[in-house]
Amino acid sequence: MTAAATGLHDFTVVTNESVADGLMRVVLSAPDVAFQMEAGQFLNVAVPGDASQILRIPLSFSHADAKAGTIEIVYAVVGDGTRRLSLMSPGDASTVVAPCGNPWPLVEGSRRACVVAGGVGITTVVACARMLAEAGVSFDAVVGAQTAGRLWGVDVLEGLGAGSVSVTTDDGTAGRRGFTTDALADLLAQGSYDVVYACGPEVMMAGVARLCRDAGVACRVSMERMMCCGFGACGTCNVAMADGTYKSCCKDGPVFGAEEVAW
Repeated sequence: MTAAATGLHDFTVVTNESVADGLMRVVLSAPDVAFQMEAGQFLNVAVPGDASQILRIPLSFSHADAKAGTIEIVYAVVGDGTRRLSLMSPGDASTVVAPCGNPWPLVEGSRRACVVAGGVGITTVVACARMLAEAGVSFDAVVGAQTAGRLWGVDVLEGLGAGSVSVTTDDGTAGRRGFTTDALADLLAQGSYDVVYACGPEVMMAGVARLCRDAGVACRVSMERMMCCGFGACGTCNVAMADGTYKSCCKDGPVFGAEEVAW
């Protein structure tokens, strides 16, 4: 599918609420762009409140409802920009540049997939799971967080029809104590997947890529970089490739084949 042209669009906040420790869920009314968004793409959001902050915030989305004209974003409050975003109330308005980046691909011929999310990577992974469900591809899921209080998305994935959802936490307060790669290694040993989709801390994705390579399973990853412009002009979001070149995370990604990336 050819990506829609990136443009500037207005939005209004519908809801903005806490869903876990340090995680917020905002729903934007943005009918001019909601129908264009594909799973894996992102929005560059202008957050009002500080005129000295001229850069937009790149955020992945978990659900774009074309019929309702809304976009759901689950985000971590990690800096001043996301702090100001967390203070926006229903009715507040601003703009987004979207759709940005390339979407998650449906791997041709795939019948069974596994999605792996670490931390706030769950946002785009939920969008990926929804894409798989709509395409009739069965999937399992692995969701990891630092602690139980920072978990979100397990019930959403179950509602989308995940065959299983394996939960890991660093401290063992929910699910299995350990890392997403531990759970994925067990799943790869037990089952047969055509493709694995992953988003989370880079060290996690490097581990996922290694496991998939060793198992002979295709792997797609969504990378995170500081994306200042969102459309490939500023050169701040380069990703080192295995062939020695660099690609732009915002324009060439954020989704890459795991084998492309120099981990």
